[in-house]
Amino acid sequence: MTIAQGSLTPVLTAHWDEADSYTIASYMRHGGYTAFKKAFAAGPDAVITTVKDSGLRGRGGAGFPTGLKWSFVPQGDGKPHYLVVNADESEPGACKDIPLMLANPHSLIEGIIIASFAMRANHAFIYVRGEVPHVFRRVNAAIREAYQAGYLGKNIMGSGFDLEVVLHAGAGAYICGEETALLDSLEGRRGQPRLKPPFPAVAGLYSSPSCVNNVETIANIPYIINNGVDWFRSFGTEKSPGFKLFAVSGHVNRPGIYEAPLGITMRELLEHAGGVRAGHKVKFWLPGGSSVPMLTADHLDTPMTYEAIAEAGSMLGTGTPMVFDETTSIVRAVTGWLSFYKHESCGKCTPCREGTWWISDVLHRFESGHGQEGDIEKLVEICQQIAGRSFCALGDAAATPFPAALKYFRSEFLEATRTPANDSFDPAEATVFAGVKR
Repeated sequence: MTIAQGSLTPVLTAHWDEADSYTIASYMRHGGYTAFKKAFAAGPDAVITTVKDSGLRGRGGAGFPTGLKWSFVPQGDGKPHYLVVNADESEPGACKDIPLMLANPHSLIEGIIIASFAMRANHAFIYVRGEVPHVFRRVNAAIREAYQAGYLGKNIMGSGFDLEVVLHAGAGAYICGEETALLDSLEGRRGQPRLKPPFPAVAGLYSSPSCVNNVETIANIPYIINNGVDWFRSFGTEKSPGFKLFAVSGHVNRPGIYEAPLGITMRELLEHAGGVRAGHKVKFWLPGGSSVPMLTADHLDTPMTYEAIAEAGSMLGTGTPMVFDETTSIVRAVTGWLSFYKHESCGKCTPCREGTWWISDVLHRFESGHGQEGDIEKLVEICQQIAGRSFCALGDAAATPFPAALKYFRSEFLEATRTPANDSFDPAEATVFAGVKR
């Protein structure tokens, strides 16, 4: 089956319009809970090979090949293995995993069964944000249904395979979206990133081999096992095969989730989203949340693939494009994002802990119209000192928005510099944020 690149391809979202889409009855009505039986018959190694051959890449942002990641978990080591599902969706602008868990939680659970079987893991954890209790209740109910049906627990369907699934609510820290900080949080400690190596595949949860995957990644697995490698690779491109949940938000007429093959352009997604609001035009957009460099209207025809977006100077990330029209102040937008990263820094490493404060404070000068031309180069230098020098990617994310904004909209920062009319400005004002003076 060949899918036109410009069309929508509802697979994960095919039955979201049904009133009972979240129930086990609905999922089984559409062929659910048949893929894990095929996986059990094929064996763990065959499942890993199938996922490798499919070319499925992680949907959490990094785009790492999923089957390859599974194969890193050592076998025959005599240690317990763990699968951890990262459902801590907290990237500004990202909203795809939460709707998926609300509308189709059983695809996630069946994917967990298959992935755990492939990695010889008898325990799986779903780490969800504590701020979304409605999601927690929905997934918890689905887990309960799966246990009652005999698809979880001891000796699943007489296969000899045991699997216990635990749903865990986090405390609402952005840093816990980073896999090693998530593991520390699961273990009952403060969520802070670990120094790698060792990597989770060797020493993860409870110092045992572990694999951390995104919700959307795992939800793809039953469909790949049921329909085959050729079916999955008929979507998307050679290097970025498959389909993706694109959560389009911002200044568009129909913000929402659009499931489409990788390779669709942002211009096509914009058309599905009803275009930019009447009387306005695209100023800039972010392909995958606020932690990736912005692009402009000149990039709207770039294919939404991991490699094409990288060539354009950004990253596909979570695949949740945010669109902004010409009414948006680039200075205010970047300042808002940096205020978020400053607040969410765990403080473990100096570049991120200190750097996010410096960037945010200097940006507030520009936002209030009191910046200086020398501050521009100061910000460039600070971003260079943070990027690649922090324990995890939060530092890189904080160092990303300003350089990209400066590349395309330097004039707006120059316009926000201090003028003779405001010479009475008190520099201490620039360090005030949310009532805290630094």
